[in-house]
Parts: sequence; structure tokens; C-alpha cells
Amino acid sequence: MAARSKAAGVELLPSAEPVRFIEADGTPVARRGMPAAAVLRAAYRALVLGRRFERQATALVKQGQLAVYPSAHGQEAAEVGAVLALRPTDWIFPTYRDSVALLTRGVDPVEILTLLRGEWHCGYDPYAHHAAPQCTPLATQAPHAVGLAFAAQAQGEDTVALAFVGDGATSEGDFHEALNFAAVFHLPVVFFVQNNQYAISVPVSRQTAAPSLAHKAVGYGMPGVLVDGNDAAAVLSVVGEAARRAREGEGPTLVEATTYRIDAHTNADDATRYRPDEEVTGWLGRDPVARLAAYLTNTGQLNVDVEAAVAAEAEDLAADLRTRLVAEVPPPPEELFAHVYHRPTQRLRDQAARLRAETGPDGS
Repeated sequence: MAARSKAAGVELLPSAEPVRFIEADGTPVARRGMPAAAVLRAAYRALVLGRRFERQATALVKQGQLAVYPSAHGQEAAEVGAVLALRPTDWIFPTYRDSVALLTRGVDPVEILTLLRGEWHCGYDPYAHHAAPQCTPLATQAPHAVGLAFAAQAQGEDTVALAFVGDGATSEGDFHEALNFAAVFHLPVVFFVQNNQYAISVPVSRQTAAPSLAHKAVGYGMPGVLVDGNDAAAVLSVVGEAARRAREGEGPTLVEATTYRIDAHTNADDATRYRPDEEVTGWLGRDPVARLAAYLTNTGQLNVDVEAAVAAEAEDLAADLRTRLVAEVPPPPEELFAHVYHRPTQRLRDQAARLRAETGPDGS
């Protein structure tokens, strides 16, 4: 079995236990490859900002300012670690739950939430941030990532594409097609599965009989890696290595980050109907923000002044988000016709002209 689990000298099967650098209480695990102190401090800042963004977005839903918000509370280390492990020129392909990944990539918080307010399909410029629009249909972003990687490889670029995927998406046909194509053509893709234990109300045990989702990689001939998704340091290391392999022409990697969705699937979901409170409580003890903070504090890399400064920055972010998101700015009428076609048809131009004639130059 060991011989069959290797391709070109690379071990394909994941370890039995997730890769971990920091225990839940902040104690470091004895292993080489711990990310540099500056990188971990940047990750801590991103985690705190991401957590505050999550809380504010959830509050905005309750205030009627957002139509829906799929919370990633508890998954922040997976999203932050994956993004920070990449170069700014690498592309990310997020799902509807990966707003913290976009925030870490530098996307304006208001632009992130434009989709969830129902105003645009995508509120930010994908090319400016090398971040594709958030995908709501499960797994459709995986073939998109593969297509970009295929084009980058053909053009001789060293760009890596990372596709964020949920555990439920691994049951979709698009997931299979993406992994198969990427492996056959040896493409520079990282498939990053955030296993938060539930596809809405369906537990992972009812989605697959495999030992782990990372074990699916061997069937495609690519390495599978299992990582503790609540350990930002481990995610940084594992995704960084997968990106290095991809960039150096060694092909794709499937990474499964084990984590947990603390909040309900969305504000429309009642999670108490399918999971016990004690399960949630158990995962609260593995909180990714507290874990990294404890490690940095114990190693002298974080003190009360730095902690207070980052917390103040997070509050400023939340206040600015509240102010700008609730401001009622009437959308320009001409937006109705923007991006319908690359070259507007004559009928569309006639309709736009008619609207301008009816509303006046100021759109009133």
C-alpha cells in the first residue's frame, strides 16, 4: 500500500492526525517549520480584525442591513492562514463563507458585504485583489481556479490558484472534475477544504466513508494533507508548502483543514435542531484567536499594549463598516445596464437612453 500511495516520490496519503504547531492552550508542539514571529503577529492581527468583522456583520443582519450572512466564526485561522501563506499575485477563489479571507486579502469591508446586501453579484474588483467573486453554488469555484491555473501555466507564469471549498462541496461533481483535471495536467492549484463538520445540517459522517476528506487526494494522484484548521501557524506552514510545490511545477495538493462553524449556517438556520450544545462548547475551547494569542503571549511576542492596539483597530474597522454600510446612497440608474454584455447591444443602448431621458442627468 505504501508503494501505491506515492507518485513521483511524493507521499499521497495524509497523516492519521492533523498537522498541528500550537495546542489549544497555546503550548507549542515540538516540530520544525514554525512560521516567523512577524508572520504570526500579522496572523494574530488578521484574526482579531476578522473576528470583529464577523460579529459586526452578524449584527448588521439583525438590524436589517444585510439580507443574510454566512458566519465563519471559529474558522478564522483557516482563512487567515491560507491567504497569508500566498503571494499577493496568487489568486484565491472564495465561497460565500470566506469573507474573512477577503478581508485578509485587503478587500474593503463594505465591498465584501455588497453581495450579501443584494446590491451586486460582486462588490469588489477581482483583478485588483486577485480574488474571484464569492461563489454561492457549491464547488463551482473549484473548476474556475483550475482554469486560471491552466492559463497561468500555459503562459509561463508562477501564479498559484487556491480554491476554498467546504466539506459539503466535496460531494459535488465539480469538485471531482476540478481535482481530476488539475492532477492530470499537473496544475498549480491548492484545494483548501474547510471541514467545519456540517454541510448545513448534514454531518461529514453522512457525506463520506473515507477516513478523512484529505484521503480523497490519493484517488486523483495528488498529495493530501490533514491540518488543524484552528491552528493558524499550522495552516500557514501547510498551505505555504503546498503553494511552493505548485509554484515549482510539482502539481496540485488537497488540504483539509479541520475546524468548526460555531454559529448557525446562516441567520436563517436553526443549528440547535441538528447539533448538541455540548459539541459547540467543546469546540469553543479550541478557539483559534485565543490559541494564537496564548502562544504569542507565552513566547513574549504579544503584550497588553499590542493587544489593546489591535483591539482598538478592530473597533475602528467595525465602526467604519457600520457608518458606511447603513448610509443610504441611491444607486445610479445606469448601473442597470453595466456589465450585461461586454459590448452593449443596440436594444440595451436604446433602453439606457430612454431611461436617461425619463430620469434626467442626475437620475432623479
